[in-house]
Amino acid sequence: MSKEFALADGWEMVVGLEVHAELATESKMFSPARNEFGAEPNTNVHPVCLGLPGTLPVVNRKAVEYSIRIGLALGCEINRCVWSRKNYFYPDMPKDYQISQYDLPLNSEGHLDLPSGRTIGIERAHMEEDTGKSTHMGESGRIHDAGYSLVDYNRAGVPLIEIVSRPDITSPTEAKEYVEELRDVLIAVGASDGKMEEGSMRVDANVSVRPVGADELRTRCEIKNVNSLRSLTRAIEYEATRHVELYGAGEEPIQETRHWDEAAGRTRAGRKKEDAEDYRYFPDPDLVPIEPDPAWVEEIRASLPALPRQRRDGLVELGASPQAAGVIVSRNLDGLVTESIKVGADASRAITHAENNLGEGLGELTTDSFTQLVKMETGGELTATQTKQVLAALVSGDGVDPAKIAADLGFEAMDSSELEGLVDQIIADSPDEWARFCEGDAAARGKLQGFFVGQIMKATKGQADGKAVNQLLSQKAGG
Repeated sequence: MSKEFALADGWEMVVGLEVHAELATESKMFSPARNEFGAEPNTNVHPVCLGLPGTLPVVNRKAVEYSIRIGLALGCEINRCVWSRKNYFYPDMPKDYQISQYDLPLNSEGHLDLPSGRTIGIERAHMEEDTGKSTHMGESGRIHDAGYSLVDYNRAGVPLIEIVSRPDITSPTEAKEYVEELRDVLIAVGASDGKMEEGSMRVDANVSVRPVGADELRTRCEIKNVNSLRSLTRAIEYEATRHVELYGAGEEPIQETRHWDEAAGRTRAGRKKEDAEDYRYFPDPDLVPIEPDPAWVEEIRASLPALPRQRRDGLVELGASPQAAGVIVSRNLDGLVTESIKVGADASRAITHAENNLGEGLGELTTDSFTQLVKMETGGELTATQTKQVLAALVSGDGVDPAKIAADLGFEAMDSSELEGLVDQIIADSPDEWARFCEGDAAARGKLQGFFVGQIMKATKGQADGKAVNQLLSQKAGG
């Protein structure tokens, strides 16, 4: 499918996402067993999460706090909530039911503002426990052709929050943007690490289609446990197209869960989708309702950090484009940029370096060294190319003093008369190109200007100041 995906004329898609995020607690939701990824199978277990007779669950207070932090960050109402048992055949849940929340969730009626400007409604964000993990030993990894299955209970009972969006998402690209922004929020408030590759964040996508302009909600299918953004967009594209083709053939989709087959590039039928009554929810008799103390909620609210949207807005106010602000915040570099500008770094150059020349790992780079380096560049001591090289050396740990690194690399600002003489020599060596440069229109001059700057940079091994070279070329060509 193409990046510019579009449904057949006359149709639009309706998507709602259920994002399951494991909470970054030290222990599980209802037991003291460790919450840790990557441990040997069946080592992070406890009688409670193994469902042994006579055991009783105890709520993890930290998990409740993290869930409230998420709810507040999403603008939700924080409610009195009740634990319920969700009954289903769970081969990877020893007690054969999941403790979740049903009609009385902790968080409800929130929203998420996307970088694109769209706002997606949040229906609820409720707490529950994760299931274990089954591994089906067969060629496809699916149960239908497995010779046998292995069960790991390490994940059983890990604290989860399930964030259910309203069906406000209208494209695969918007679904990806929603998950990216939500992940950034979860990480920012310290509630989850958001690592989809480790399964600590998984997405179920509810997909349906309808005629353009209609407000009906047609039969939806739920694509289960998508664990990458690429898979998410491909799965939604495929499923929406499948629905349109069914309607075009005079058929209708049936409400069911489906699984994404990455290798085949298609969804495959799972089980008929149950409704809430099929799970036989009822209040868990071993757990009392949670009634968050308003004073505690306000204390949590006061401790929240700036959220990604607020951080992007701050960079835009400093002169960053919305795109640059998004990149910088996603790399967690906005603090470096903001602090360096406060102490005198040129805003434009600081933003440019953070967007184009820095990744997430900063090595030995500090606010002081970054600020000093940007000042050396804007003061004419270093060219843009030299600055980029010094910046790379700082990040790689080759030193902490930009001036010393520049000296060790042999970077010295060229004398203006030396640079002018070199420009004259390059012009004399390229008379035809120079004539076309002087006589050409803006487009032709632009191409030839790149040629002359390149020759001079090659001759000076990158030490010439590109801005100064361009000024000299313009002057010598008569403006």
